[in-house]
Amino acid sequence: MSSGATFVLKKFALHCGAVLPEARLVYQTYGELAGDRGNVILYPTSYGAQHGDIDWLIGRDRILDPSRWFIVIPNMFGNGLSSSPSTDPAVGLAEAGFWFTHWDNVRAQESLLRQVFGIESLAMVYGWSMGAQQAYHWGAIYPDRVARIVALCGTARTTEHNQIFLQSLRAALTADPAWDGQRFQSSPDRGFRAFARIYASWAASQGFYRDRCYLLLGYTDLEDYLLRGWEASYRKRDPHNLLAMIDTWLRCDVGDNPVYQGNPPAALNRIRAHTFVMPGTTDLYFTPEDCKAEADQIPAATYRPIPSIWGHRAGNPHQNPADEAFIRAAVQDCLALPPPE
Repeated sequence: MSSGATFVLKKFALHCGAVLPEARLVYQTYGELAGDRGNVILYPTSYGAQHGDIDWLIGRDRILDPSRWFIVIPNMFGNGLSSSPSTDPAVGLAEAGFWFTHWDNVRAQESLLRQVFGIESLAMVYGWSMGAQQAYHWGAIYPDRVARIVALCGTARTTEHNQIFLQSLRAALTADPAWDGQRFQSSPDRGFRAFARIYASWAASQGFYRDRCYLLLGYTDLEDYLLRGWEASYRKRDPHNLLAMIDTWLRCDVGDNPVYQGNPPAALNRIRAHTFVMPGTTDLYFTPEDCKAEADQIPAATYRPIPSIWGHRAGNPHQNPADEAFIRAAVQDCLALPPPE
């Protein structure tokens, strides 16, 4: 995996009230920036992911074509590459009154694009899950600078039902005896095991498991899928970073910032971008109903659910050609739309 480049923001004030002496934003770029800087697609990261985990869909015949577009993947705070509990002693956890929000992520990304590349506007923000959350924030906070949004399997505000899911993940990790109430003193082995199984049960639909789709991915049985497909992946991440990203997700609210002052409907209504709202039809925590309710509040929204039994994973269709083709066609349709006037 490429380590990417690093952009440093001095004395970066966070939404929670803390100030980072040096906030580090690690990013990767793909393709060439056009002379008029009009071919930029921003692709923020999702929960637990780093840029090398999600760039599989970048390619001439994939969802995002680098021969036409200049694609930037900024790693969100807390993911282990950008400023995170594992990399920066100034970064804490919610137990100490410290957390990142998407207000922080998006403002840092805006500074990166403008100061490093001279980019003032975006042809598209493309995001899945927590990446979709950031896409909505971009459209609301910088409404005149985002032409298009493709938001896959994510909402602009974390629902109460989704919060319970996240709290169960947090509780599973911190129930491990390695947790001392503030930090992990060793690897939370039991916590990782419980965490992975909770996540796996929500991330794909009942139909996915009924049809044993994991066998198509090369796993021998359900336990092999849980161990190698889920537990092993999260064991690669520092558990403090997993908690930090949960805390960001828990606090996702497009209206909770100095611009909209607690008014999510006003924030959604302010989005001018052509916005493709694309939930998975069987997503268990970013439900189609919740996504449709937000789409109804965005003036230029197109509601295009992904017909899939892959649940939340439909929006990141690695090794899932049918859903990849559906998303690729939607992206092409969105990019064909003229910028909003």
